[in-house]
Amino acid sequence: MRYLVRHADAGDKRAWTGRDGDRPLSSAGMREAHGLVELLATYPIGVIVSSPAVRCVQSVQPLAERRLLEVRVDGALGVDADLDLAMTLLLGPSGDDVVLCTHGELIKPLLARLRDLGAPIGERPRAPKGSVWLLESANGSVARAAYLPPPPHLG
Repeated sequence: MRYLVRHADAGDKRAWTGRDGDRPLSSAGMREAHGLVELLATYPIGVIVSSPAVRCVQSVQPLAERRLLEVRVDGALGVDADLDLAMTLLLGPSGDDVVLCTHGELIKPLLARLRDLGAPIGERPRAPKGSVWLLESANGSVARAAYLPPPPHLG
């Protein structure tokens, strides 16, 4: 199983004055990140890979801590990453039980490419911040897919 996660809420990027890669999660996003722990509680996870962006790393850090795993950073999941490199990471042979956290700018074309390759994604796949796509692969393609909406903003 592969888990394609869109980073949690990081506030309004137009209001952020620093480097975009340094933009952190908002307080609502931090709650979503902690909610991701419960959302994926019953699923096997052996590896967590994130975009280098702070908001992505922060989105999966509570999950990594709960599972006693490190967050591996990979530029192939960056906001401006090459789609082919991201697809290779997503569908590669060593991708079982891996969480991949990235951005809407990459998730949308990834889902479109998967759909074009026959994955059961649907015509207009959703991918709001904090959401997860469960992707079961077989022979380098996605045989089954399920959407998990973002965890609620707890509190």
